[in-house]
Amino acid sequence: MPTSQMPTSQPDREPAYRQPGTILRDRSFTVPLDHARPDGEQIEVFAREVTSAAKEAEDLPWLVYLQGGPGFGAPRPSGREGWLDRALNDFRVLLLDQRGTGRSTPATRQTLARLGSPRAQADYLAHFRADSIVADAEMIRPQVTGGDRWSVLGQSFGGFCTVTYLSQAPEGVREAFITGGLPGLSASADEVYRATYRMVAQKNAEHYRRYPGDAEQARRVAGILAREPVRLPGGGLLTVEAFQALGHGLGMSTGSDQLHYLLEDPFAGGELSDAFLSEAQSRLSFAAAPMYAVLHEACYAQAAATRWAASRVREEFGDFTAVSSLTTGVPVLFTGEMIYPWMFETDPALAPLAGAAELLAAKDDWPPLYDQARLAANEVPVAAAIYYEDMYVPAELSIPTARAIDGLRAWITNEYQHDGLRVSSGAVLDRLIGMARGLV
Repeated sequence: MPTSQMPTSQPDREPAYRQPGTILRDRSFTVPLDHARPDGEQIEVFAREVTSAAKEAEDLPWLVYLQGGPGFGAPRPSGREGWLDRALNDFRVLLLDQRGTGRSTPATRQTLARLGSPRAQADYLAHFRADSIVADAEMIRPQVTGGDRWSVLGQSFGGFCTVTYLSQAPEGVREAFITGGLPGLSASADEVYRATYRMVAQKNAEHYRRYPGDAEQARRVAGILAREPVRLPGGGLLTVEAFQALGHGLGMSTGSDQLHYLLEDPFAGGELSDAFLSEAQSRLSFAAAPMYAVLHEACYAQAAATRWAASRVREEFGDFTAVSSLTTGVPVLFTGEMIYPWMFETDPALAPLAGAAELLAAKDDWPPLYDQARLAANEVPVAAAIYYEDMYVPAELSIPTARAIDGLRAWITNEYQHDGLRVSSGAVLDRLIGMARGLV
């Protein structure tokens, strides 16, 4: 890598600090906004090193964690919790705040306002997809590892990024572990949403079988909102469609339970209670992760515009029309992680980005994210967990991808939902490490 393109970091790492069983250090790196213009505008990317306190003196290999999303920062750990406990047995771990998230240079309504026009905002945000995230990681790697390859763990969207990494720079990857994140290599956004709507409908059916009383509760709430949308405490608007979007978590291990508790007692004096509205707002607002909404469909875009694919494809699934359920008596169907244009009208955190979102939805010159020829010749050990009933990354798209990446070993399971990495106390990661190394 030419010296002019090497990232710069703080002259010294920040002083170490401790949590139970771990030693942590904060790092910050300067990278180009546009990797095709290394001398152009620069942004900061933050990462946190985590090492086992018992192994601080050991020369351990590195594992970089790529978070799901897009638009979410890396986990903020507390000791050796969850999958991190397993990882620290073998690795020094780098928790990367992908560009625009966490403590990296933020991309929010406040920071993007300085760019002025929606066109300038859209052009800026076009540099925040998986290809740019991978280019950041590959620039940062020599600063962290001294030039050695590192292992990559990608959860959900982080798995998409990992497949892009194997397409763009496999020479930087020692081994790769993917959990709930094998994308369809050539699937259009329309194809993705057709698959996910079918799975979301299945999750709704499972929810109502588990909690049959929720059908009437949901219908009553939808009836109130059909008569008149209700203003949320933070200024957003709760419409029928926004209420349906509360099904976002149905594909997680406890998502159905959480939705049930939300519907358990949503009324006060015949109106929607303040407690219900406050909780609904916390689940619907994109204030903490606006890029999730702005760039979600762009994750699936390759040389074609998405044109609000989730909204268009929804018309093919008439059962998701809530108003009809009020007259036919069928249950109100909640939606998943689909992003809709109306969200940029009802959510104050997104409203200033509506123009940029429209331009990104119409963008038809996205570069490809995956190199199928290179993946077919892959030499990096890869192990992937494919969740058979995944509501967010459909197995019907992931399984062909597993076959297309040479040497990839797939574990197809219905033991876990999409958040298996987080809730399995390290079991999912342990199995994937064993698979990648030929031990399982």
